Amino acid sequence: MLNDKVVFKESTIQLSHGAGGKASRKLIEGLVAPYLKVNELNDAAYVQAENAKIAFTSDSFVVSPLKFPGGSIGELAINGTVNDLAMGGAKPLAIVSTLIIEAGLETAILEEEIKAMGEAANKANVSIVGGDTKVVEHQKADQLFITTAGIGLVDPRVNLCAKRVKQGDKVILSGPIGDHGITILLARGELDLEADIKSDTRSVWPFVKKLIDVAAPGLKWMRDPTRGGMATALNELARDAKVSIVLEEEAIKVRPEVRGACEILGLDPLHIANEGQFIAVVSEEYAEEALKAIQEVPGGELATIIGEVQESDRHIVLSRSSYGGTRAIDMLVGDPLPRIC
Repeated sequence: MLNDKVVFKESTIQLSHGAGGKASRKLIEGLVAPYLKVNELNDAAYVQAENAKIAFTSDSFVVSPLKFPGGSIGELAINGTVNDLAMGGAKPLAIVSTLIIEAGLETAILEEEIKAMGEAANKANVSIVGGDTKVVEHQKADQLFITTAGIGLVDPRVNLCAKRVKQGDKVILSGPIGDHGITILLARGELDLEADIKSDTRSVWPFVKKLIDVAAPGLKWMRDPTRGGMATALNELARDAKVSIVLEEEAIKVRPEVRGACEILGLDPLHIANEGQFIAVVSEEYAEEALKAIQEVPGGELATIIGEVQESDRHIVLSRSSYGGTRAIDMLVGDPLPRIC
């Protein structure tokens, strides 16, 4: 639930307000939600349509550069929308999209991104059923922006709600974190760093479908940790569920290239955006079966149980090292990596 005590006091909007961390929360809860009467924030909203429950989501993509190792804005737009639906326990059905094109963009670049959208949709088994096209003046849109809206059919076996999360529940992570954010940062060429790393952009629905098939009664909450990273997503859960979450630092997979770049730049991998991973909270009795289900899907081999939920008056996220020490993991503050999705 939203915090009705938040008041937005800033006189101007900054990049940090779009980073998915504390500043974003203040903007949404203190300015947007009160006027639009939004009571709850999720990756997708639910709408009851006669006998079916529909998940509905919208998104926008302003990533820079348009193309990067492992993907591009077109592919990212489809996968990001599909994943928001999947986090609501919904099978993606259809997407509409708007292309906001800057005058002067090379036709070949636009064609590549439209092709990428089509290929990603085909791979995710979702239809692009409509949309819109706008062209704005030169230097008014940084080449190309894409907005989307998607609908999906919610699996009736799932009941996803932060309030269902309780002590003893296990936290499962589908794979290594930080790949996408660091890939985008290096692709900009602003830093004298080289690393063999690529974006993890992909549809996570195949993993979620298998997870639901084997562990639906114990599946309580899911989130894809995009802007703000895993730290922000789990802090939001801790606040909404009124629990604490204890992570086992050694269990969280981070590729050496990502960890090395973060150390050089003074970043925490837990704050770095991902576009092809998700977090699931599952009751203890279903945890091992749920983990095995994710690992059996190609690309999910590195999934692991990374922590558990504990009752506490402090609604925070803690990381426990192999030596037994703990540190508090806060939400993202500021915007170290703007325009990553």
